[in-house]
Amino acid sequence: MTAHPSLPRTSREVRLVAVPEGLPRPEHLRVVEQPLPRPGEGEVLVRNKYFQVFPALRTLIGGGVEGTPFAGLNPGDALFGPAVGEVVARPGTAGPPLGATVSHFLGWREYAVVPAAECTLLVGDGLPDPVAHLSQGLLAYTALTRIAELQPGETVFVSGGAGGIGSMAGQIARLLGAGRVIGSTGSPAKAERMTDNLGYDAVVARGPEESLSARLAAAAPEGIDVFVDMVGGEQLRAAVRAARSGARFVLIGTLAGQLSGDGGGATAPVEIDTFQLVVKRITMRGITGPAHPGAQGEWIRKFGAWLRSGEITFPHVRIPGIHNAPSALHELMAGQHLGTVVVEL
Repeated sequence: MTAHPSLPRTSREVRLVAVPEGLPRPEHLRVVEQPLPRPGEGEVLVRNKYFQVFPALRTLIGGGVEGTPFAGLNPGDALFGPAVGEVVARPGTAGPPLGATVSHFLGWREYAVVPAAECTLLVGDGLPDPVAHLSQGLLAYTALTRIAELQPGETVFVSGGAGGIGSMAGQIARLLGAGRVIGSTGSPAKAERMTDNLGYDAVVARGPEESLSARLAAAAPEGIDVFVDMVGGEQLRAAVRAARSGARFVLIGTLAGQLSGDGGGATAPVEIDTFQLVVKRITMRGITGPAHPGAQGEWIRKFGAWLRSGEITFPHVRIPGIHNAPSALHELMAGQHLGTVVVEL
């Protein structure tokens, strides 16, 4: 087996130790040391450098949802998610070479054994920093270009506009020619950053449903054409009221359910006036990932060019050390950070 000469004997990973009642807290997770895993034929050992902390883990910890790409987590399971790292060992010649930087989906551990076929080689991709591969901009780009088919001059509303996806969606909508971009958040400090740096013309604060609808109507007096939804709940209902004829809704997240203290984060019921869907000819489509041919390569080229020119930023916070990962998840769910939360190893 070809391997890096200075590999340690052990590796740490974050495991679920108990299913919480309500939102997970750091005590529901544990950092566990174990022998360094060894790759088999067709696999590589990756030393993770960064991994992403994302709110959908609440749903997986609560048991998952049938039909989604990932099964729920049980006590004793290691968490997982998008990661970027370096190939440090492989038993054969298949897969990325030793020393290659790759992305994969086995974060939340220092070293990961990954099937070679599930590694994406990050060579000459045009992004100035490997951590930018943990941006959720591809999902926002896919929603706006492939699903909503945003047209120049249209008005876009993004719920959860300060999160990992929303902090990219506002900027992307602006660069794609949107006439007006509106976001929502519950934080005045985040609202200021959204209008100063993230492409938003206006931000409506979360709150009682009547107030939210009134504020959205004031921010978009002629209505909205595109809605990118990470929240659901009363924000989805407000968007239906504000929609123009022929509006397109893209449903990506359900934070109203996922971040609720009740239940396990696996349901997000909402009552919608279907008369409005009919008379306004609103189309509504949910997506669970950016699985559209050509979108990824197109996004990487544009994202790299926009980053280098300064037309876009990747809002994120880096949390140092795997020992801080359980707290990072709790902080994310408490809304303490703007943009993507990344653990740096």
